[in-house]
Amino acid sequence: MKKFLLSLTLLACAAAHADAVDALRSFASEVKSGKANFTQTVTSPDGKRKKVSSGSFEFQRPNQFRFAYAKPFEQVIVADGHKVWIFDADLNQASSRKLSDALGATPAALLAGTNIERDFTLKAQPAEGGVDWVQAVPKQAESTIQSLKLGFKGKELAAMEIVDGFGQRSRLDFSAVQANVPVAAERFQFKLPAGADLIEQ
Repeated sequence: MKKFLLSLTLLACAAAHADAVDALRSFASEVKSGKANFTQTVTSPDGKRKKVSSGSFEFQRPNQFRFAYAKPFEQVIVADGHKVWIFDADLNQASSRKLSDALGATPAALLAGTNIERDFTLKAQPAEGGVDWVQAVPKQAESTIQSLKLGFKGKELAAMEIVDGFGQRSRLDFSAVQANVPVAAERFQFKLPAGADLIEQ
């Protein structure tokens, strides 16, 4: 009986894991645009220091996205399909670099890219807190990311967790997710504010 129950448990876990990987594949292939709010918690490698920020996220495949941080500091990250722009309101400074140099095996590539399994190896992870997790391991050896996980509730994107090369952990929890809604083209166009400095990389 114990073996039977163990087998059932393993089967249930395997099914949940398969669902999480399938959810990511479905998200990548079926969701062409979307909007969400997010809360980001960044934890230091020793786990003692945390910084919390929040804002909104919009994307349109292929390779167009906008992260707008509202609190505690205003920052906008925009990809127009050719370049990635980062604007810090406090510094009144923007930087830009080619999308091909900036995207690669990054979290943004998972959310707004078109071919996730070209850049990442997908591995199912245990469910936690009602969220099914998928680990995406970058295939590029020089990636600055130690690990990257996406969490789904059913087929809906719920969270993302990134550990960088220094062991710093960033978790984004998404809310008010709207899939396949129209997003205005100008949301992915960056216009340098008057008087702002531009650093091109």
